[in-house]
Amino acid sequence: MIKEFKYRFLSVIPLLAVGLFLLLTCNSCYYNKAEILYPPSTCDTATVTYRVSIQPILGANCNPCHGGTLPADGIDLTMYTVVKAQVDNGKLWGVVSHAPGYPSMPKNSDKLNDCNLNKIKLWILAGAPNN
Repeated sequence: MIKEFKYRFLSVIPLLAVGLFLLLTCNSCYYNKAEILYPPSTCDTATVTYRVSIQPILGANCNPCHGGTLPADGIDLTMYTVVKAQVDNGKLWGVVSHAPGYPSMPKNSDKLNDCNLNKIKLWILAGAPNN
């Protein structure tokens, strides 16, 4: 019985050695370069223009409801003049930033990401030009 136990124990040692070897080898393959794990921000706010920066944000997030033949609440955000009016009365920033006292937009959705909010804010602070 003791010989049988020794035999079983000795036959397990090579398996443990192979398992340990695989564990150590696989662990060493981990790719941990900081630039891969944490890529630099791709949010370019150096030049924010209505045509290149703001219209695409509105087109993707606002125009499905506030565009077309029957825009929600009669607010057609496909036209610059309407967008500018919403900026001037403070509603555009209020709704997209989810400020208290304003309905949160996009409706029934998460707030716009920080990059898009920064672009809108910078554009508004620049006077919301039609550029």
